[in-house]
This record gives sequence, structure tokens and C-alpha cells, in this order.
Amino acid sequence: MDALRHGWPIAIEGAPLLQPVETAFSEVSGEAMLVSATRAATLKLANQREAAAPRQPVLLRSAETFDLPAALAVADPALDLQRPLKGPFKALALDWEEQAKAALELARIAGILPAFLVDPEGASEAAHLSVSDLDAFTDPQRLRIATRAKLPVAAAEDAKIVAFRSPDDTREHVALVIGKERSDRAPLVRLHSECLTGDILGSLKCDCGPQLDAALHAMAEESEKGGWGVLLYMRQEGRGIGLVNKLRAYRLQDQGFDTVDANTRLGLPDEARDFPTAARMLELLGVREIRLMTNNPAKVEALEAQGVSVAERVPHSLPDNPHNARYLATKRDRAGHLLP
Repeated sequence: MDALRHGWPIAIEGAPLLQPVETAFSEVSGEAMLVSATRAATLKLANQREAAAPRQPVLLRSAETFDLPAALAVADPALDLQRPLKGPFKALALDWEEQAKAALELARIAGILPAFLVDPEGASEAAHLSVSDLDAFTDPQRLRIATRAKLPVAAAEDAKIVAFRSPDDTREHVALVIGKERSDRAPLVRLHSECLTGDILGSLKCDCGPQLDAALHAMAEESEKGGWGVLLYMRQEGRGIGLVNKLRAYRLQDQGFDTVDANTRLGLPDEARDFPTAARMLELLGVREIRLMTNNPAKVEALEAQGVSVAERVPHSLPDNPHNARYLATKRDRAGHLLP
């Protein structure tokens, strides 16, 4: 992660050297690039057999060598209007698919654009790793409770906070527990992904801040009736794509793309949240059955696939505003959320 953020190449065992395009700081160039399938589709490569498989990495080359400005134009959709006549590109056979998937996943977790120059000239010393290193890094079983404390909040003065940490990951997730924990009653649970713009700055482009506030108050009311609630606050900004990439998506939305298409143009998934880690947090809290506050049936399925018993889906919709009406409509019409 540190290497990618600093612009150093990575050498994944069994694959050629990979130079992250966004953060490269030296004069590098290469004959080929690695991009995601969704970005390849935006570049009009999906009709080529080597790029036709959904969700698979794509290796491509151009008629000319990719210098860094040309590679950035391929990687960053914000440059599409400035450099609209890119290509033509040819998709190439990819013999190291597992390593390519790992590289794109590393880029997503690091919060950079998922695009690499392949075996570039001028690259600096690489950071070496294997695919198994990524598997270990993302293994939810490595998550542990780091500490607990009382945390009175506006919605509930008797709340308690629990912090979770993995050995290598610097992102620390937390759970806020409201009410007296009891084994005979399933808690009201909200899985909330961190949203700096909505939770802290009061952004009107999403409904994250109001949803967070309403969830805490609903749990406080549940506590008053003898129940309890758990808010899982996950450090996965932008549904797992990171703050900078989320803001890039906002910029694309200003150009007319909806939230799904904006992520696609970035080469990133629309859904990249870490449900295995959420399930592990509940396990560490001793919670095995929940009443889940969500409008998204897919979230219920994702948690149940990780062994969490969802006794009830509790609707959690709030009124829209002129700035987030299209965002909510997209969640309803393209992501299957149960919204009016």
C-alpha cells in the first residue's frame, strides 16, 4: 500500500513489473497497460475477445508507447473530455490473471486509480509481494478488538464504543453499542460506511449524514423499550473506493453520469464494501442474529453469506433533496434499493 501511494512499482510473484500510473513520479513509459474491465469497456475494448469477460483485468497496448501523460489519459476519466481521441487500443492475452486481479484490488484499497504500466522503462526499485500476501492482508479473521470505552453521544448518553484493528491495516473500524447488551433479543444494527462529506461536512449529494443520525436515534428509542442497537462504522469511504476516487466520481456526476456509470468510467466497482469484516465485528461482539436497518436487500444477502442471521430487514429511508434526488433514484433503479 505504501509503495503504491508513493508511486513505486510493485512486483507480484509470477507477473511483470507494474507501475501505478496515477502516482508515478519519474519519467516512465511502457508498451502495455493493465486496466479493469469496466475502464476497458469505456475505452471501447469490450468487443475484443481478450477484453470481453466481465470483471476481468484487461491488458492493452496502443500503436505508440505509453509515456506518462498518455497513460494518465487512459487511466483518468476526468481527462476524457481533454483527450477524447485516445487509441486505437488492442487487448492482449493475459497469462497472469490472478496477479492482475490482485494488483487492481491493491490499487482500490490504496485509493488510487486502478491502472498500471506493465514492465515499464525508467521504473525505480519495486516492492515485492505475492498474491497470498494480499489474501493475508484482507483476511477478516485477523481483526481483533483493540479497546473499549464509554462514549456518550447526542442520541444516547450511555453509548459504548468498541475499536477494531488488524495487524497490517491502518484503517480502524468502530462499533457504537447503544443500550444494554442481551442475548435474548436481536439488536437493531446499522452497517454504515464512512462518509466524510456527508457525515462531517453535511453534504447534500448523499443521504449518509441523515441516515447516520436517524440510525442512532432509532437505536436510542430501541434501548428505551428494553432493546439495544449496534452501529458498525466502517472505514470504507465511497463504498470502498476511497475519498479521492469518490470525489472523482462526483466530478463525473457533474458531467451528467449517475453514480454507477461514474464508478464504471473510473474502472472501479459500484459495490466494494467489506462485508466479511462487518460480519467479523459482529462475531467479536458476540452478536449472531440482527435486525438490519437497510433499504438494500443485497446487503442482507451479503451479510447472510458471511454467516450473520438477519431476523428482519428494517426500512431506513429518508426524504430526498434537490441535490441527492438523482443519487437516490439510481440506488433504487440500478442497485435495487427499496425506496419510494
